[in-house]
Amino acid sequence: MSHQYYRLPGGLVRALDGDTPFPAPEQALSTPNGLLAIGGDLSAERLLQAYKLGIFPWFSPGEPILWWSPNPRMVLFPAELKVSRSLAKRLRREDYEIRFDSAFEQVMLACASTAREGQDGTWITQDIMQGYLALHRMGYAHSAETWMDGQLVGGLYGVKLGNMFYGESMFHHVSDASKLALVHWVRHLEAQGCGMIDCQMNTSHLASLGAREISRLEFSQRLHELVHYPS
Repeated sequence: MSHQYYRLPGGLVRALDGDTPFPAPEQALSTPNGLLAIGGDLSAERLLQAYKLGIFPWFSPGEPILWWSPNPRMVLFPAELKVSRSLAKRLRREDYEIRFDSAFEQVMLACASTAREGQDGTWITQDIMQGYLALHRMGYAHSAETWMDGQLVGGLYGVKLGNMFYGESMFHHVSDASKLALVHWVRHLEAQGCGMIDCQMNTSHLASLGAREISRLEFSQRLHELVHYPS
């Protein structure tokens, strides 16, 4: 089968069209972010194909759909979650409520609309919203939410396949609200037998919570074992 490619400064990138399969993740460009393919769609079927291979979409409005496989990969092993003394103290307060999957669309909208340092606009487009809402209806995409006085003040969303969770985005409107949701969610995942949480890119915030980088090869090997557990 012949495939079409885009020629970019770092090499060739597969063009996706219709049912064109994803290339193997190791064929991504040899840059840290690892651009792998361009095009395709954001249907639930295409997204699930991507996540089973450890590939995710990330692009700005006006750009074609871009698919990535970073090397190295930032991950959090649930047992390695770090909770600082101040965060542990905050967790013990009883002025908040944690819910799972009670406001998935609200969480996505909040992630899209929350301003972030160093970012102009959002990558969570309407097409992205529709794709992940479809995954949520199918039972694959989930949200963890922090509520205070009946208001959603922080949370995160992502995709769970088998014993693997892929974190996508998080937000907070109150200090530490996203961390509260994250800690409860990680503990929930660990209790369910989840073996690894994909954090995609390295940030100091994630590192402070215990996330670390592993190679694409190690990520793919672990992923292959984890995604085939029954959800």
